[in-house]
Parts: sequence; C-alpha cells; structure tokens
Amino acid sequence: MLLAPALWNGFPLLQFDTGGYFARWHEGKLEESRSTVYGAFLQFLSWPNFWPVIVVQTLFTVWILWLLLRSLDLGRRARILPVTVAALSILSALPWLTSQLITDIMAGLAVLALYLVMVRADTLMRWERIGLMAFIAFAVATHNATLAVLMLLVAAGLVFALFDRRLVPLMGVGRGALSLALGAMLLVTMNYVVAGRIAWTPGGIALMFGRMLNEGIAQRYLTEHCPDPRFKLCDHISELPNDADVFFWGESVFERLGRFKGMNVEMATIVLESFRAYPWLQLKGAVVATARQLVMVNTGYGVNTEVWHTYGMIELHAPQMEPTMSAAHQQHRDLNFTTMNRVHVPVVYLAMLLLIGMIVLRHERVVHLKPLACAVALALLANAFVCGALSNPHDRYGARMSWLAVLVILLAVWRVDSKSGSKATPSQIRGPDRI
Repeated sequence: MLLAPALWNGFPLLQFDTGGYFARWHEGKLEESRSTVYGAFLQFLSWPNFWPVIVVQTLFTVWILWLLLRSLDLGRRARILPVTVAALSILSALPWLTSQLITDIMAGLAVLALYLVMVRADTLMRWERIGLMAFIAFAVATHNATLAVLMLLVAAGLVFALFDRRLVPLMGVGRGALSLALGAMLLVTMNYVVAGRIAWTPGGIALMFGRMLNEGIAQRYLTEHCPDPRFKLCDHISELPNDADVFFWGESVFERLGRFKGMNVEMATIVLESFRAYPWLQLKGAVVATARQLVMVNTGYGVNTEVWHTYGMIELHAPQMEPTMSAAHQQHRDLNFTTMNRVHVPVVYLAMLLLIGMIVLRHERVVHLKPLACAVALALLANAFVCGALSNPHDRYGARMSWLAVLVILLAVWRVDSKSGSKATPSQIRGPDRI
C-alpha cells in the first residue's frame, strides 16, 4: 500500500530537489539545503532505478508505526497495522511521501521515533531504542528543517521534564539530545567525505529572505538603506519579485548575481538588520507565515513534470535509468491531485481540530494517548514555525507532517473500539531500560 503510487507510476516519484540531493555524491561539493547524507542514501541504493530507496523508506515507516502501536498496547491485534496503513493510505499523504525520492518522509517518522525514545522507552527493547536513535540521527542529517523541529521538541521535552518527570523522564530527554548530536556529527562527517571539508550544509538564515520578499520587508529595507556598497541588490530593487519562488528558482536577478554562493552573505545581513529595523513587522510576518504554513497541507506539491534539474542529474549521472524514468506516468502528466485533496485536506483539518479536543478533553479509553497528541500538536506548530516563519510556506512542508494528526485520531478510534485495550499495563510489555 505504501509503495502503490510508485508502483503505479512505474518509477519512484521525483521532486525538483531530488536531482540536487543525488548530485552531491557525484559533484563532490556542498549545496544549499541539499544534505550529503540523503545524497549518499540515494547513491548507494540507486540500483535498480532507485527502488531500494523507497523500499527502505517504506520499511522505516512500517517499523516505526508497529513500535508505536505496540507501545500503546494496540499491537496485539494482528490486523491493526495493515488497517492503520490502509486508512492512512486513503486519508493522508503518507504513501505519496514514502514513494518520493525526497527527505520528506523522514520528518514525520522522526517525530514518532523521538516520542518513543523520550516518552515510551519503557515499552521498547534495548536494540529498538538504539535503532530508533540511529534513525533519528539519520533523519535530522537529511534536512536542516527536520533537525530544527526536533530541537524544539527536545527543548519542550526538557521543560516538561523539569515540571514533572513523570511526563517526560530526564533520561528520555538525554536520549533525544544524544540522537540529535549524533545526527549533527553524521552530517559534518559526510560533508567531509563528499566535499573534503568540515562544514555544515549551506543555507539557513538566508532563506528567511524569501519570506521577507513575500511580505515586502526586503524591498522596504533596501529602499530605505540604499545606496550601500555592501548590497548588490541596491541596483536591482525594481527587479525584485514579491514571490520567493520566482526569486530563488525562476529567471531572476538572484540567478544573475551568483545565486546562493554570491548572495548568501548579503541576504543574511539584510535579514538580521531588518529584524532590528522593523521588529514589529518581522513578528507579525512570522506569525502570519506560521499560521499560513499550518493550513497549507495539500498532497502532491512539487510532484509534477517541471523537474528539469532532476531529469538532467539522472541523465548525467545514471543514464541507464533515463528510459524507465521517461516512460513513467509522472513524466506524461498523468498525475492529478485535485480529487485526492478533496479528501486529504478536509480530513487533515478535521484531524487537527480533533487533536485539540483530545488534549483538552478526557476519555478513559484515550487519556493515555494525550502525551502523543501533545507531541504531534507541538510538532505541527514547530514545523509551521520553522518552514513558514524561518523559510517560506509551502503545501509540501505541511503535507509531510500533517499525516501525524490523522494517525493520532485513528489510534484513538482503535483504542475506543478495542475491547482489550485497558487490560494490559506498560509493565507487561516493558523492556530493559539501559539506554
């Protein structure tokens, strides 16, 4: 079920960013927001036709879902896992995430893995905890946004632990923090292996320039402060679009001035100085962008035929795949997500509202799901802030996390429906707590 979109397509689904990740290993240099860790993952599992990549992504998904179900005492019913996967496959973007050659599936799975090692570690065996920590390290090394979201969640976990250690054990916070540290080490190490230098993946604060373009803050700052010899953009204020996508990925002045390599320092300077110049505008813009990102959850954003860079990278570095890639449905414009989103979007909105209800209200059968509901709600907010306020809102960023809300509501339904759900105690499925 989780492989169905790719199987129907005849080739794993491609995104515009796929080529940038795949090229890291072959070009031997770092590129903005393109993890060398995920690039190596694509390279080592590329034969045949990238199918091992999405098979492994699917196995990660099934394993983590199974551990979550078992930790909540829902794993004793043999059919619960396939029924859960089937429901998520119909009601959410999940199978479209597992079937894509992109890091997005790691974001939601990393949230569940972090919840398990921080809050439900007593239901796991030692090797499972180690495996989940290794997965978290890998996941955060695949994308800076995933790392930022999990850092916020670990920080929230620490606050809960200091308030009441029964909510989140301090040892759990330590496991989470260690996993993130291992992920950072993995990324820096792979960057050295690929590019021959110890460095972090480029990008970051300069990407906020895109949100400021959308809101007109960048244009206002340049108009009020130019001429300034530090800013090449002073000569091109009239050419600045009010759309970050057009600026970064279209034929704009950004391209002519050297893209990220030529503009990173300048954009970062404008971002930082505009915070001092317009604090209220920045705060308002961040809140609005976070709210916009929270409701932008359409499935399929970016899965289209306008992925010319990815086509080029595959043709250049893996030409044997080109015939199969070109024959896929995606490359023949056979994908249409309009009807699908008539189901997915309202279901996600309803799930997010019910998530709030689960946190606020009490029910004897689902009360023990409240920590998971809180974790997912915090993850959705953190993701909206990181991808909206610190970058630029997109449906893709929302869809990769919003399926978690649907999952929690499904678990609540299974719990209420379960006749044996309240009989077992955590001690009956507890593993040795050594890590």
